Amino acid sequence: MQDFNWTASYDRLNTGFKPHNPHPLIGITGNYSDLNTTLGEAYYRSVLEAGGIPVVLPPHDDLSILKDLIDSLDGILLSGGADLNPLFVGEEPIRNLHAINYKRDLQELVVARLAYDRQLPMLGICRGIQLMVAALGGSIYQDIYTQISKNCLKHTQELDRATPSHSVTLAPDSLLHELFKADTIYVNSFHHQAVKDVPPCLKVTATSPDGVIEAVESTEFKSVLGVQWHPEAYCMAGKDDMRPIFNWLVKEANSFKAAKRLHQRIISLDSHCDTPMFFHQQIDFSSRDPRILVDLHKMTEGHLDATIMVAYLKQLERDDESLLNATAKANQILTQIEDMVAKNCTAVDIAYRPNDILRLKREGKKAIMLGVENGYAIGKDIRNVEKFRQRGVVYMTLCHNGDNDICDSAKGQCEHGGVSEFGAEVIKEMNRVGMMVDLSHAAESSFFDALDISSQPIVCSHSSSRALCDHPRNLTDEQMRRLADKGGVAQITFYNGFLRKEGEANILDAINHLNHAVNVMGIEHVGIGTDFDGDGGIRGCASASELINFTRRLLLERYTEQQIEMIWGGNFLRVMQQVQEAAKLK
Repeated sequence: MQDFNWTASYDRLNTGFKPHNPHPLIGITGNYSDLNTTLGEAYYRSVLEAGGIPVVLPPHDDLSILKDLIDSLDGILLSGGADLNPLFVGEEPIRNLHAINYKRDLQELVVARLAYDRQLPMLGICRGIQLMVAALGGSIYQDIYTQISKNCLKHTQELDRATPSHSVTLAPDSLLHELFKADTIYVNSFHHQAVKDVPPCLKVTATSPDGVIEAVESTEFKSVLGVQWHPEAYCMAGKDDMRPIFNWLVKEANSFKAAKRLHQRIISLDSHCDTPMFFHQQIDFSSRDPRILVDLHKMTEGHLDATIMVAYLKQLERDDESLLNATAKANQILTQIEDMVAKNCTAVDIAYRPNDILRLKREGKKAIMLGVENGYAIGKDIRNVEKFRQRGVVYMTLCHNGDNDICDSAKGQCEHGGVSEFGAEVIKEMNRVGMMVDLSHAAESSFFDALDISSQPIVCSHSSSRALCDHPRNLTDEQMRRLADKGGVAQITFYNGFLRKEGEANILDAINHLNHAVNVMGIEHVGIGTDFDGDGGIRGCASASELINFTRRLLLERYTEQQIEMIWGGNFLRVMQQVQEAAKLK
């Protein structure tokens, strides 16, 4: 007999005390019919039993609230339902198209894309896998029986929903194979539409015996999974067969939630970005501009607080006229950065000191710091060092891909045998005015000379480990140890050729380089300098929007919050603070 004493249930919730540890919030797209929003019990029960908190995302026409809605969630479940309107994917309806739901398609396509941009864990079920594929650039069959073959299996079973009707083969390297520990599983089937072509960001990981695509997952180390069958029906029937799918979703949502909350508490700084190289294309920093890897939207999506944008100068001739032009060019780029920031002053500002970044974060703004990449910018006039510092430049990379008047480059001709006499004076002047010395791109001889000359710690704003990738731009273990001994930092970069000699680098390679640097130097001397928009960007961390994925990997590697805060800028800002404070004392 049902107990109607509701106050007893209330009292049980107030007995004893447990620390607040909220479960991840999973948004589930709701169906719509007869002026009612509905959601099958199987969906939300499956999420509840896996440890998540389900909330219904009702279909509606007000898309303006979708960003705030998505930002409040820790995961997304795209549920099943009616056919996708082919007009949304540039097709006309064929005769065998079934009923569509005019309320759902537009909103859910936008939701899927927003969730993907924000790296939210995402699970698509039946219609959900099709909609996810369409939102990310793939295509679907409107009717498999006429568009693939009349000899297809029967994918529209009339059995009980928790009864399997055909087998599915799982790819051996797939997430599903890992979850189910099997080559073949048996699934239910309630569809006549299916995935046709997957976009590059997804791969096929399961098929039925007739070749119909039954599952897809991310090719970019993201928490994205789609299945063509209905796993929630098994859970509703009390069967454990498909629980691993929902356990996976809630586990990934928990990881995302932890990373998101961590980023609310720490400062995250990318120490090297080359976005100004695209200014000639009239980029729009206030929009999610596909031409660049760093803009306000991507910084927000990736939970990046600050980035150091550099005035990059290609190493050219060193006659008097060319040197004057180089100085003018650097100043022009710095002005362009300042103008870009001024145009977006409600959302971003220039930071000159570490405390400025903290202040701007509290104000809800992103921070841009200024750097100069290539000491070629000062020409032969050492007074330009102080002039650039007065403009707010926090560091200068002594050289680029070629020797200059300051020092030899890692890709140069060993003109000076290290740092020149003029270069030694430049380093001392940088110490005097409070500008960090950056040795990325420098030859080993220049590196060790600069360490001996500088009275302050030195940084390598975007350099990785030569022990893992033998490239002259990377740091040897001995360089790392000497850098750490002097209190400096090495910022691991997301540049393919500096992470892996052969094949395509990815987020796991970057983690390996960071782990190696930590083992050699200690946690106090490492950080991240992506080199975004300077050919930086790898699978899993391809733009600023994906940087929270790196944080999730750091958590998976068992780094503590304090250690992650040090990696995500704390170490670099400590050196900046020390260099600037030393200049004040002189």
